[in-house]
Amino acid sequence: MCGIVGYIGDKKAFPILIGGLKRLEYRGYDSAGVALLNGSLENYKKKGKVSDLEAFVAGKADDGTIGIGHTRWATHGEPSDKNAHPHVSMNGHFSIVHNGIIENYAQLKRDLETHGYTFESDTDTEVLANLIEYFYLQDNEMTSEAAVQLALSKVVGAYGIAVLCKKETEKIVVARKGSPLVVGLGSGEYFIASDASPIAEYTNQVIYLNDEDIAILQKDGFTLSNVQNTPVSLKISNIDMEIGAMDKGDYDYFMLKEIHEQPKTIEETFRGRLQNDYSEIVLGGLLNVFPKIEAAKRIVIIGCGTSWHAGLIAEYLFEEYAQVSVEVEYASEFRYRKPVLSSDDVVILISQSGETADTLAALELAKSKGATVIGICNVVGSTLSRETEAGVYTHAGVEIGVASTKAFTAQVTVLTMIALKLAKRKGTISNDDYKMLVKELAEIPEKGRAILEDGEKIKVIAEKYHEAVNALYLGRGYLFPVALEGALKLKEISYIHAEGYAAGEMKHGPIALVDSNLPVVVVAPQDDYYEKVVSNIQEVKARKGNVIAIVTEGDKGLKEMVNDIIEIPKSHPAVAPLLAVIPLQLMAYHIALLKGCNVDQPRNLAKSVTVE
Repeated sequence: MCGIVGYIGDKKAFPILIGGLKRLEYRGYDSAGVALLNGSLENYKKKGKVSDLEAFVAGKADDGTIGIGHTRWATHGEPSDKNAHPHVSMNGHFSIVHNGIIENYAQLKRDLETHGYTFESDTDTEVLANLIEYFYLQDNEMTSEAAVQLALSKVVGAYGIAVLCKKETEKIVVARKGSPLVVGLGSGEYFIASDASPIAEYTNQVIYLNDEDIAILQKDGFTLSNVQNTPVSLKISNIDMEIGAMDKGDYDYFMLKEIHEQPKTIEETFRGRLQNDYSEIVLGGLLNVFPKIEAAKRIVIIGCGTSWHAGLIAEYLFEEYAQVSVEVEYASEFRYRKPVLSSDDVVILISQSGETADTLAALELAKSKGATVIGICNVVGSTLSRETEAGVYTHAGVEIGVASTKAFTAQVTVLTMIALKLAKRKGTISNDDYKMLVKELAEIPEKGRAILEDGEKIKVIAEKYHEAVNALYLGRGYLFPVALEGALKLKEISYIHAEGYAAGEMKHGPIALVDSNLPVVVVAPQDDYYEKVVSNIQEVKARKGNVIAIVTEGDKGLKEMVNDIIEIPKSHPAVAPLLAVIPLQLMAYHIALLKGCNVDQPRNLAKSVTVE
């Protein structure tokens, strides 16, 4: 989950590395560091944010045109100066940055200690640095890339690495297995990063490394092979990324910007896919697999966190409209079960980054069982997009805030389109209902803008509850997953303990928590569950709980019953989650700010979970 950058060329490396680390800081922000080849091998690292590293290095790293950098999310070893990357081998020959986990590091460490190696940090990465050096010193003819190949042949686990060698001053060696790395191609220069965001301002041509690829970057050339030393063909891709999308603009935080971008990103997600007369949905990425989806006896949807919540909403959509059995699975559990899958099943994998380690492991498991695998992700060129049989991009744009907002609504939009398209093809929905629902989906952006324009009311409500210790979120039907997502947002960025529940389950345990100190957020727009939810609210009020209700605009019935009302425009229940989630995102945002939390970089979290 860490961020890696690298540069080799004729420009000064340090400003490029620092700029890249700032773009990647959402991937980890416990500590940061850089290594530069400048006649000697110089290393600088510091606990804290990239800005702390920048201040620490000021005036010390003005020269050097080759370098690597890292911003860390701690796995092995607490955040500290000594555990920060880059790590230097014991005799100073190598400096390495690493994303991933070396699972057999303890055994490798013991083996190296028998050869006289000592260790300064608590990390698995320092073990790899010393292992590379150990092989390098066994043979005077050994090259740095050969030493890296030998070391990686002994490694069990995941890695994305960039390596500098003190004696080979015109070279960077990079390798990947299970942890993303991108190489940007310039004119007489190359760039390395964990994703394309630090590269986009310098070049639009990139190579996405595949598992077990090893690349050797020199100013005058680039070679690509694998761990077995077999040459690998180069596939150059073009990236289209707006640099402005990676800046906060007029907003104080990326999260607020991304919440406000949702009307636009939902439009971008269905642009060109919904016909103007609402008569058809066009999903070109699924064209070749729709016959398999139609024939499927079961659809299995897999994701983590927010993506899992999007999948839960899709379960209601697929079952109601396409009349197909659906199971929604946590990727982290699915990969360790022995799931019963066959060629009759369709597996839909959802990941914002397309690099989530557990989701990719679930992908490989599903493929091994012969299932049809489909990806939904936001990042063009990601591993998920390359390894699935077919898929749909969400077009949400770069999401920097660690707590996902616009990616969620884009995922739900895509899943809604797939469900409706499948229902139309199967004949399980009438033409009139199909056109009505497509029209309802098309109207969501304008209704979302109306909610955002009224956002100050949500800030006032947040002021009443920001000192709460616990919170309960309730919803039914399509809005039960929205309650889960609202609770997750509050937990992620404000550190208030919050639980989402199906409202009908409240009596089976959670009602014991209700007292005058507990805020209970109830998602209760007008739908078939409305009267049932009203009964649940009365049960909370009878126990002196404080109810914040998300209701349909103009609702009079709950105004006198609850403590606070947030109105959303009227919409069909099938698309209501796209509206109901927005005030929950805003409420979490304002509560977190009132508590003094960093909403863009909440503690202990990282954006792209590329390790188990």
